[in-house]
Amino acid sequence: MDSDGTQDARGTHADRVPRPAGPPQVPPRPAQAPGMPPAPDGSTFLTWLRTPRPEAAPGVWRFGHLPRPDEEPEQIPARQLIGGALIAFLVGWLIWSLLWNGYLGGWWLLPLYAMIPDSWAEPHSFGSVVVVYAYYVAIAMGIMIGVGRLGRWSEVWKRYGLPAWRRAAPVSERPPAPEEDPAQWNQLRAAGATDAAERLGAEARAGHMRDVDQARIARAWQGVRSGRHSLATFSGAVLKDGAAACLHPSGERDLPGRLAMHDLVTGQVRLGTTADDPRNPYSYRGTGLALGPDLLGTSLLAVGPAGSGKTGGVVWPLAESLCLHALAGRAAVVVVGAAGAGLGPVDAYDVVVRVGNPESVYDLDLYGGTTDPDEAAAVLAEALVGDLADPHPGADSRRSTTVLAQLLGPFRGVHGRFPSVPELRQLLDGSPGPLGALRKALTEGGQESLLRELDARERQLGHPGDVGSVLADRVALLDRPAFAGFFDTSGQSRPFSLRALDHPVRVRIDLPERGHADASRMLARLVLAQFAASVAVREDRSLFACLVLDDATGVITPEAVRGIQRLRSANAGVVMTLRTLDDVPRPLRSPLLGAIGCRMALSGLTPWDGQDFAEVWGKEWTEARDVTDRQIIAETPAGKAVHMLRRVITGNAPTARAVTVRQVERERWSASELAHGVPPGHAVLSLTSVRGEHAPPLLVDLRS
Repeated sequence: MDSDGTQDARGTHADRVPRPAGPPQVPPRPAQAPGMPPAPDGSTFLTWLRTPRPEAAPGVWRFGHLPRPDEEPEQIPARQLIGGALIAFLVGWLIWSLLWNGYLGGWWLLPLYAMIPDSWAEPHSFGSVVVVYAYYVAIAMGIMIGVGRLGRWSEVWKRYGLPAWRRAAPVSERPPAPEEDPAQWNQLRAAGATDAAERLGAEARAGHMRDVDQARIARAWQGVRSGRHSLATFSGAVLKDGAAACLHPSGERDLPGRLAMHDLVTGQVRLGTTADDPRNPYSYRGTGLALGPDLLGTSLLAVGPAGSGKTGGVVWPLAESLCLHALAGRAAVVVVGAAGAGLGPVDAYDVVVRVGNPESVYDLDLYGGTTDPDEAAAVLAEALVGDLADPHPGADSRRSTTVLAQLLGPFRGVHGRFPSVPELRQLLDGSPGPLGALRKALTEGGQESLLRELDARERQLGHPGDVGSVLADRVALLDRPAFAGFFDTSGQSRPFSLRALDHPVRVRIDLPERGHADASRMLARLVLAQFAASVAVREDRSLFACLVLDDATGVITPEAVRGIQRLRSANAGVVMTLRTLDDVPRPLRSPLLGAIGCRMALSGLTPWDGQDFAEVWGKEWTEARDVTDRQIIAETPAGKAVHMLRRVITGNAPTARAVTVRQVERERWSASELAHGVPPGHAVLSLTSVRGEHAPPLLVDLRS
């Protein structure tokens, strides 16, 4: 019997029965990424929790990070270093041999004769023997120190000696002091919740706690410190449920599976490794590249052609990380993409809206859950005709907002709800029947102010500048048989509203890309407009809200750019991808890149797109070195011998070098380098944190 009470089946008759041959079974996908603490092993979880996470520059993977100097140290080539050390040793040996054998005379012994008394000079005197040999050792040590400095023996020792072996060997971490051990929950102890701290520590040591549990309970403790929850309620929940306390409303403690590496202590997700490239700052080379809410709060734009890795290498790891943050009570995430785009399993989300799919459990609220007709009209106008507005500064869609408000207000005043898609289309078309019925109901109800709104709409019908016909044509894209059961306003469906972002909810919205491309872009604009309007009026802004748009083609409008600029102050951000910047109107490209804090250019970019990135990343002062080498010709046999020795040591022909150093201003990444110098699977990424910290454009390997 095993320790868990199950019988060991090794050596039983069932194992000796031959099994039929068949195709090899594919091993199941691991439940978590490498390096993450598995649930049943308490020691592994404690090791993960106690791993140091030093403060680092923006974008550096802090889990077990070893800081590097800002400047690259000058390193002598190995051949030149070893050759110089060997030549220095031979020179020291030669000097000592000449002194020992008397070829240089006995002058080096005069200090010895001057220091020892005559009585010690007798033969077989112990004192004289000790002093003489000590003097010899001192002279030899002086010669060794001199030639060692000339031959850089210390550098040889650091590079190939014991220090190098110690750096290569794994370092065993000492357990932290009790007052610094995160597994002791000292903050709870200091506040008087000692029993809760003891329970959590026991759960961690027993292997019942996961990284999501630790982050969720830490988030709940922040609520206690801010006054949103009481200490007694928190302690009671911990003592009752242990590591399962303060659960997410879904009851889940982890995702069904993980593809990326996450660290919920710092809130980071690892996207790749910063390349060991001279164009990257030395402190970043070879370090992990990770993003978290502190960087996503300034929004992210990734541009690259199809197949460059936007969805698999950027969008899904970030969405997975935000879903984990939602389970920990830290974030609310809305992921928007085409059906089948690879945005994770259904079980990873709380709400899945499949627009155009009859099997969808949830519907999408066309009006964003608001009851204000003016607010609903503004959001709906942005979705319907936001891409038709003039993208120049000062232009907007106020006329479309006014037209919609003139209809939404009277309709809601009569029916207590907003119109459905077919009803809204009839009102915008100016059909006499619906308008007449609406007028009659307003007249009977004595709602004069709403009646004046309807009169104004009827006067504008048929005028050359009326935008009602354009709005009706756009609404007709949603009035299709495929969407017949969606956007219901009668209360018979389960519509999802982005007003729910006050809670740690995980939402995925699948758009009907095939056959309804224009409708999908319209719905994407609708979600972005509702997201920007909802996060601005949240009561609890400590919850990070993020919208992930897998394809932002046709979504960027003047109002969208203004909304993105306001997200940082609302503790929210948006992640967008584009195949090319040509999908954005030319007047909006610079404002968009200026409003986004994190910009990513993937491999395969066109030179035209690269030019826009090169302009926004600007230039920097660099040191240009012009080196001119002139070979030295030896004319004497001794000179030729010296040149041959120099070639053996350095590996290069003897030359006279002239170096000219000057300061020049160059682009950080030129358009040509972005188009042709980024290897496949790589990207150039610049970062800005919500605190204003910057990271220059970095070449990142997204496959490592």
